[in-house]
Amino acid sequence: MATSQRAVLLLAADQFEDMELLYPLYRLIEEDIAVTVAGLDDQPVHGKKGHGPVPVDTTVDQVAEPDFDALVIPGGFAPDKLRRSRTVLDLVRAFDDSGKPIAFICHAGWVPISAKILTGRRATSVSAIRDDMENAGADWVDEATVVDGNLISARTPADLGPWMKALLAALSDDGQ
Repeated sequence: MATSQRAVLLLAADQFEDMELLYPLYRLIEEDIAVTVAGLDDQPVHGKKGHGPVPVDTTVDQVAEPDFDALVIPGGFAPDKLRRSRTVLDLVRAFDDSGKPIAFICHAGWVPISAKILTGRRATSVSAIRDDMENAGADWVDEATVVDGNLISARTPADLGPWMKALLAALSDDGQ
């Protein structure tokens, strides 16, 4: 699977679910994919289970969708902070409008909910936000990983493997 010269934007904020940020970060780097970690400000972020500090490369105000091939949104409590940023929501909508992969896991479903891109789309999340997903118009399903067009969603850290496989397939030179 060739992923040469690919670039992924990974959104970060304090209280991220540790494995949901770290696993995609290192897995993408392992595949020689350039990863840019963007925070709400320029301060390092800390995981809800204590991992950190994780330095950010830049802020969400300094990035643009055309510079990236995909977007990754980790879960934890960070999505509740990310969804309050107009810039983050504009980025999510831009990635969706361009048809580029948007990978989100667990509570990260809150971000595409707030970006209003889930209506009529099939997706999954942690069961705790199932009602939120459905109220936003998503066809919520209880599956490890769901791919609906450019949306790649997963439930919990237990689903990191299939979630990342789906993202890597979407980023591969041979398509999905």
